[in-house]
Amino acid sequence: MDDDFLHDYRQAAEVHRQVRQHVQTIAKPGVSMSHLAQEIEDGVRALVDHQGIETGDALKAGMGFPTGLCLNNIAAHWTPNPGAKEVILQHDDVLSVDFGVHVNGRIVDSAFTIASNPVYDNLLSAVKAATNTGLKTNNTPSQEAGPDARISHISSAIQEVMESHEITLNQRTIPVKAIRNITGHDILRYRIHGAKQVPFVATQTTQRMEEGDIFAIETFGTTGKGYVRDGVGVYGYGRNEHAGASGGLVHASSSTKALLKTIDQNFGTLVFARRYLERLAAGGVKNYHLGMRSLVSSGVVETYAPLVDIEGSYVAQFEH
Repeated sequence: MDDDFLHDYRQAAEVHRQVRQHVQTIAKPGVSMSHLAQEIEDGVRALVDHQGIETGDALKAGMGFPTGLCLNNIAAHWTPNPGAKEVILQHDDVLSVDFGVHVNGRIVDSAFTIASNPVYDNLLSAVKAATNTGLKTNNTPSQEAGPDARISHISSAIQEVMESHEITLNQRTIPVKAIRNITGHDILRYRIHGAKQVPFVATQTTQRMEEGDIFAIETFGTTGKGYVRDGVGVYGYGRNEHAGASGGLVHASSSTKALLKTIDQNFGTLVFARRYLERLAAGGVKNYHLGMRSLVSSGVVETYAPLVDIEGSYVAQFEH
C-alpha cells in the first residue's frame, strides 16, 4: 500500500464527503432527479479538477460509476437518462443516493437514504444500523470488517440487526427484510465490483477479507419481498474486460468500432451513463444507440438495468 494509493483514496473520500454534504441540503421535495444528478456530477468533477470532456480525462479522476438516484421500490441502478420524462422528488418518497468518486481508478463508493416523511424512519434506522454492524470494529470477530474477517460472520450479523426491525405503514406492521440478491463487494482499480461479495443474509462461504482489500460495506433493507429483479430502462454500460481489445468485432460497422474506441479511451472498465457519452468533447457522441446495441449483443459491452422490488414497497440503502 504505497503513498500514491493512500493519497488517491484520501482525495476521493474528501471529494465524496463534500459533495455528499451538499446533496443532503438540496435533496428536498420538489427537486428533480436530473438536477440532483447534475449537482453531484458537476461537484465531483470540479473538486477533482477533471471535467471528463477531453479524451481520456475521465480516466484520470471523476465519477466512479453513474449516479444512482433510486426511489421507493427501486433498490439500485436507476439514473436519469437524456430525453426521459423528468422525475420529481415527492414528500412521501424514499430516495437512495449512491455515487462514486475515483482518482486514478481508485474508487470511493458510498450511499445514503433520505425520506421527508418520518413514517419511514424505522426503515432507515434499520438499514443504517445494519451497515454500521458490518463496519463495527470491537474485537468481536463475528462483527468485524477488516483483515482476516470472515465474510460469513459479517453477513449473519448484518441480517440479525436488519431483521430485528419493523415499520408501520398504513396501520400495517411490516418486518424489514434484507435483500437477498444484492451484496456488498470488494473494489478493484477501475472496477467497482471485484470477485468478493458481502451478502446481507447468512451465507456459507470460506472467503475472508485480506490485507490490501478495498470493500464497500453496504446494506439494503426493504418492506417488500427482499428479492430484486431487473426493471425497465438502462442505468449504464460497462466494458467487458474479457472480450479483448477488438472484442471480436471483425465484421462490425466502422461506427460501432469507433464507439468502442471512444469507450475504451474515456471509460475503460468504469461503468458509464448515456449522458457521460453525450457530454464528451466536440459535441459528444451522437447517434450511438445502434452501435451500442451491437456492442451489447456481441458481449463486448454489458448493460445494467434498474433493480426493483415489488411495486408499493420501499427500499433503503446505506453504504461506506
